[in-house]
Amino acid sequence: MFDIGEMLETATLRTDLTDFGDDSFREGLDILLSSLRSEAQLNSRGESFLHERIVNHLAQRLQVEDWYRRHPEIESEQITAPLIGLGLPRTGSTALSLLLAQDPGVRYIRRWESSQPCPPTSTVVGVDPRIPSDMGEKVGSRHHVPVDTHGPMECHDLMALDFKSYMFLSFAQIPTYAEWLVTDADLTSTFEYQRRVMKLMQWGEPSRPWRLKCPTHVLFLDAIDKVFPDARFVMTHRDPTDCMLSVSELIADIIMSFTDSVDKPFIGRTNVEHWVLGMQRALEFRAAGADERFYDIDFRAMQAEPIGRIEGLYRWLGEPVTEQFETQMRDWWMRAAAEREPSKSADPVEFGIVLEQVRPRFAEYLEKANTWTVHEFS
Repeated sequence: MFDIGEMLETATLRTDLTDFGDDSFREGLDILLSSLRSEAQLNSRGESFLHERIVNHLAQRLQVEDWYRRHPEIESEQITAPLIGLGLPRTGSTALSLLLAQDPGVRYIRRWESSQPCPPTSTVVGVDPRIPSDMGEKVGSRHHVPVDTHGPMECHDLMALDFKSYMFLSFAQIPTYAEWLVTDADLTSTFEYQRRVMKLMQWGEPSRPWRLKCPTHVLFLDAIDKVFPDARFVMTHRDPTDCMLSVSELIADIIMSFTDSVDKPFIGRTNVEHWVLGMQRALEFRAAGADERFYDIDFRAMQAEPIGRIEGLYRWLGEPVTEQFETQMRDWWMRAAAEREPSKSADPVEFGIVLEQVRPRFAEYLEKANTWTVHEFS
């Protein structure tokens, strides 16, 4: 089912293009496909979904290269000082990104262009056919985060064009790929290709600062820094014991759509291990001289006074919160509160998570987070 030759051929036939650009994507694609074949235990729906998803990424990569071939001036586009949201999952980062997207003066990865960045929106005449008539694709039994058709999407789809993306771990149980991704893979080429696609996406549009968001970027900060050395970061914080079970339940809900053999203890164990590692890497990166590039927001403060948190962030950025921006933020927050789905409480035993043992593993991070967010409560 997941034969690399067949999938490359399908993408070329679908687009009538043959140039995939740099070969950096092939290592991740090969490991991903091998892991899907031998470990994921996908059902027919899972096989179909992931086959189509991967072929689409390959087809989009072909189209990206074709746009650059026909318009080499795209390379001269500049991506300057992007603001990148990251941190533990389930810390309010999605709500934060949606609030930031209410600023008419910024650019972000639009939900409907995330998995289909081609063609660049500046070249589309009339209504863009990529825009869904509803909230778009829902993977799993429900929307686990706030959803807006025109809102921002995480960086995962653009990273998937280089086939080094944590997104694939949300779709399937693939321990070999997971281990390689967080320990051995070099994501420099991944972020270089993301920058390449961002240049294409902004080509022909007014110049605006980028707002990006992806919690798993904490795992890859050194590679991000190589490609976006002027990036600034907004980091969201919450008690890890509130996060680990919630994110494990979210991923299990998605994966169980694609396999009849979901392994909840594996999902729980993997999440704890990876997020402990992510926080360690964030601590090391900040301690090495990057601390002043971070603005920190506590989940509790965000829930209590979201607009105030954005105003504090913008003061730090040295940018104004316009009246239009503030009004649109307040309107969005009211709509989101009315549409929010009720939360569910998963059983930690199902995921092999002992909450009393989770907190000590994040002890150093918790100590630092309390210092980083002290301004939120002063």
